[in-house]
Order: sequence, then structure tokens, then C-alpha cells
Amino acid sequence: MRILGIDPGTLNMGYGVVEETGGNCISMICCGVISVPQKIPVEQRLCLLHEKLSGIIAEFYPEEAAVEEPFIAGNVRSALAIGRAQAVAILAATQAKLPVYRYMPTQIKQMVTNYGRSSKDQVQQVVKLQLGVTDLPEASDAADALAVAICHLNQRHLNQILSRGY
Repeated sequence: MRILGIDPGTLNMGYGVVEETGGNCISMICCGVISVPQKIPVEQRLCLLHEKLSGIIAEFYPEEAAVEEPFIAGNVRSALAIGRAQAVAILAATQAKLPVYRYMPTQIKQMVTNYGRSSKDQVQQVVKLQLGVTDLPEASDAADALAVAICHLNQRHLNQILSRGY
């Protein structure tokens, strides 16, 4: 199962593609950050994000997409901007016929580290362990996107267990 994880943003959108093979082994296929110029209008930024993300989907053939939900910590303007980027990510995935799943930041932390209030550094350390890599990209948006993808794989496993009645 190949999963695309997305950490939405209107200037920097993190993405990470992971693949699960037999025996619950997860490997990183790719990750990075789609960056767009701040000086262009938001409409053009969103269009560029959509084009670039669609290209990543076409290149790496994920089977499902997982997107982080905006975190509203009193900054409504920021949450609205991230919501726009999230909509672009959902649109790109849906146009590619991918099922899309959304996760709150606390859900991602819970599913990746078993603690919903983990620090960014703790999440990144667990992501490195689960992917078997020594270094993650310096851009935290890419590492966060990998965490979203891992969260989704873990949630899929939990749903499978629950559906069997265990």
C-alpha cells in the first residue's frame, strides 16, 4: 500500500510518500516541500500548488492520500489559509481518483507516537525510527507529511483489527 501524506500550507506544502510492504514494513519512497513565491497572489499560489502536487501524484502513484487538518489556535486567518491549501490537496488527490483521509494534528501525534501532545521533535524521531532512516529532510513540512502518511497506515491497521471483531 502506497500512501501520500500531505502537510498543507499556502507557501510551503509538505508531501511524503511511504509504502508498506509485507510484514508491516514501512519505507519512504520520497518526500519534499512544494514552495511557491509569497509575492504572487494567493490564487496563483494555489494553482501552482495544485499543479505541482498533481505531478507528484502522477509520478509516484499513491493508492490513498492523507491530509492534515488545519489547527486553529486562535489564529483564524492562518487556519483559513491552511484550509485553502488543504482544499487544493484534496482536489488534486480526488482528481487522481485517490481516496482522501483527513487527520487532526493530535490524531497524527497519537497514531505515530502514542501520545497526542508529542512535540514536533518527538514525532520526527519516531518517524525516523519507523522508516528506518537516520536523517529526515531539514524542512519540517516534509517530515510532518511523512507523519501524516504513517498515521494513516496505522489507522488502517486499527480499522482492520476492529472490523475483524478483536
